[in-house]
Amino acid sequence: MKATLIVKNAAQVVTSKGASQAPLHGAWQCELLVIEDGAVAVNGDKIIAVGTTEEVLSKVVADDETRVVDATGQVVLPGLVDPHTHVVFGGSREHELALKLEGVPYLEILARGGGILSSVEATRAASLEELTAAGIKYCRQMLAQGTTTAEAKSGYGLSAEAEIKTLQAVRQVDMAQPVDLVPTFLGAHAVPREYREEPDRYLDLVIEEMLPVVAEQNLARYCDVFCEQGVFSVEQSRRVLNAARRLGFELKIHADEIVPLGGAELAAELGAVSADHLLVVSERGIQRMAEAGVIAVILPGTTFYLREDHYAPARKMIEQGVPVALATDFNPGSSPNNNLQLIINIACLYLRMTPAEVINAITINAAHAVGRAAQVGSLEEDKQADIVIFDAPNFDYLAYRYGTNLVSRVIKNGRIVVEVEQ
Repeated sequence: MKATLIVKNAAQVVTSKGASQAPLHGAWQCELLVIEDGAVAVNGDKIIAVGTTEEVLSKVVADDETRVVDATGQVVLPGLVDPHTHVVFGGSREHELALKLEGVPYLEILARGGGILSSVEATRAASLEELTAAGIKYCRQMLAQGTTTAEAKSGYGLSAEAEIKTLQAVRQVDMAQPVDLVPTFLGAHAVPREYREEPDRYLDLVIEEMLPVVAEQNLARYCDVFCEQGVFSVEQSRRVLNAARRLGFELKIHADEIVPLGGAELAAELGAVSADHLLVVSERGIQRMAEAGVIAVILPGTTFYLREDHYAPARKMIEQGVPVALATDFNPGSSPNNNLQLIINIACLYLRMTPAEVINAITINAAHAVGRAAQVGSLEEDKQADIVIFDAPNFDYLAYRYGTNLVSRVIKNGRIVVEVEQ
């Protein structure tokens, strides 16, 4: 078969193999296929061969139109997948950092007009065009750092008009730049100021007005809810997610971040695709997630930025058979970071995950967490040609070296979209 693009002579081609049907868990989470002197061949937007350089070159036909990339001394991975982001929002909150460092409590920051409600005000005030432009900028940053697929949540509008506007912006951002976005409706992210004393009335709005419009306009694949003390209870969260499921949405839950409320157990009960955060998940929650096959999407960048004294128990979850994915949680307040390379470093240092476990967590398991594992997340024949080349001698180097963007090239749908001069 003719190749339109060949990446050859890589120090390592690193990927999972045979995990497109189900996420990796337990001892399999650290299983990687590592091909030395590796190569990947592409025809159009699909991968047609993966193996050693000699094997690949013997299988494909190259001509004068074939683009050949020499990856000598470099590592080739699947395009990275970020399964939890809030990439479309209005404004920013850098002015709060100094207050946090001075020890000003979050509730006082909120009273001064900061916190999530300031992001809500900025998102509501922003036009569709402004939200789209900001989202495009953030996605281009992500692409330059190796991310080729990402989830994109709403949740900073908290009104029917602003939530729909946010998801419309997600759709426009998806079409305007290379990173594929998977939209999630998170109208139940917080209680807006105008419903502060009547959270159930706000949930009526989410269920009766927002969800039907999102479904009718096909604006989101998933529905999420922030199940947390002081936000939405387990029963309130169940109400939202059951309503979403009746409309055809797949389910996700912000679970057990601050208080072990039972969000993980609810995720298992309802068959959610993932439960996210999980800093204080209970033993029973871990067991139920393992039994139900719920993916744990861990967000260590948030824990790092908030200077929490403990991280999600990733080791315990892996040892008990929960498939683990990692994400940036990119958002304007608790995690203003959209670089999965930094998440690699934090996950190894503070979650005590091995480099191999982390690679699977930001590729194939993350792809399962956004419903795209049949298309992306691994380098295999007939999959989408999303490939990242890192200026690193081996995949361990990605966990060892921090603070530098190691991306050399990004290939999206078989086209080179990022190329860095070495």
